[in-house]
Amino acid sequence: MTDSRIFYRRAYAFAFFLFGIFYRFEITGGENIPRGAAMVCANHSDWLDPIFLEFAFGKDDRAHIIGKVELFRIPGLSWLIRKLGMIAVDRGAADISAMRQSLQYLKNGEKVAIFPEGHRVPENETADAGSGAIWLADRAGAPVLPMYIQRRKRVFSKIRLVIGSPYTVGGEGRRLNAGDRAALSAQLMDKITALKPL
Repeated sequence: MTDSRIFYRRAYAFAFFLFGIFYRFEITGGENIPRGAAMVCANHSDWLDPIFLEFAFGKDDRAHIIGKVELFRIPGLSWLIRKLGMIAVDRGAADISAMRQSLQYLKNGEKVAIFPEGHRVPENETADAGSGAIWLADRAGAPVLPMYIQRRKRVFSKIRLVIGSPYTVGGEGRRLNAGDRAALSAQLMDKITALKPL
């Protein structure tokens, strides 16, 4: 086991214990998680979402989360999230480096996670999804795994994490075009929203 994975396992155990004091986690759909590569896509409403997303996969199945580059400029935090395997992306540009790094993780059989909305979206509001997740899934030949994270979070309450069924995008012998990716990205957000418990 690499030093990076050992560090992640220890950080995961500490975070799960710490947040377990304040929240109760109900994870549904764990049987839908594929072994190996997957493009994990979830809604985003709170700064805690990346941490809670990781809890759904366990300490042995890390998801490399794509996060805004601004986080990597904060002393201390930058060191930590790099050690945890987070991927920096410049949301104001076509960040080729972030896409290459994400693609490499997927091709190596690892999971990459992204919040397609691109920023935190409050409850009862919506935002258009970016097409980066669909592009990566298409290029890597990895399944898309939709996930819903409860938007309203209250201390000492239950937090529901719902994992949907994985599905593939694209077709054999051709790459998706921009129109395809836009349509599939909108469908992806519909799939995520549909996971919200009644």
